[in-house]
Amino acid sequence: MQLAFWGVRGSIPAPGPATVRYGGNTSCVSLRPSGGGLIVLDCGTGARNLGMSLIDGPFGEGRGEASILLSHAHWDHIQGFPFFVPLYQPGNRFQIFGGAQSSAMLEGILEGQMAPQYFPVQTLKNMGASIEIAAIREGEPFQVAGCTVRARTNPHGRAGALAFRIEDRGRAVAYASDAGYGPGGPPAASIELYRGAEVLIHDSTYTPEDGRRYANRGFSSVEDAVAAAVAGAVKRLVLFHYDQDYSDADVDALCARGRRLLDQRGGGSIELVAAVEGATLAL
Repeated sequence: MQLAFWGVRGSIPAPGPATVRYGGNTSCVSLRPSGGGLIVLDCGTGARNLGMSLIDGPFGEGRGEASILLSHAHWDHIQGFPFFVPLYQPGNRFQIFGGAQSSAMLEGILEGQMAPQYFPVQTLKNMGASIEIAAIREGEPFQVAGCTVRARTNPHGRAGALAFRIEDRGRAVAYASDAGYGPGGPPAASIELYRGAEVLIHDSTYTPEDGRRYANRGFSSVEDAVAAAVAGAVKRLVLFHYDQDYSDADVDALCARGRRLLDQRGGGSIELVAAVEGATLAL
């Protein structure tokens, strides 16, 4: 499997000289399973660059197939969807999975941000690709690109956000953006989803101090991410979804803090990586 990071920022894009090293685009990660295919985790503004990178291959010729897993529908996780160029190429095929009470409701959410007041294309029907949209039934495994996917809802404000576990030939990647666990820390069901993963990509929006200051926003601090990684006995923790106001220097400090916390709390063997826009990670 190979992971690539196209957007690693949270809440709102934050381009500028202070964020040039880690990147200013919002959440989007791609995964290439060992057997081929493409899985996209969230469609924040980083999805635009992912889409542009695909145009020189089968997706530019109308022969591309991919699955998109949406953790939730806050704008920083779907705002790149209308700008994902392969969706406009006839012949391409996409499956979109997300959390909603019904598939029709999920489709309505994606249509909503494309209303004429917000976007000139106006409707999914004006996209050329074949698009299938399905609401995820939490706890029921499903198959995507030869991988087994399981999902559960983490607390995140009033709505919650799905975390995913993607298993490919005995190896697992867990993705947990926008998790606001609260004082009790990660619940048991979340820990089981992460358990033994080769890679855990985890919301690390804040320092521990900012996490307590903004507890009602529904995000994790680096301390929460460490707690999840240690409890789940993962092999590699990837910090992700940095606060829009954090500079590159702030993220450097966040990463150093995470390393110290892992060493102090029984996670000395866990590798720590800070997600960087444009970087790849091989498993």
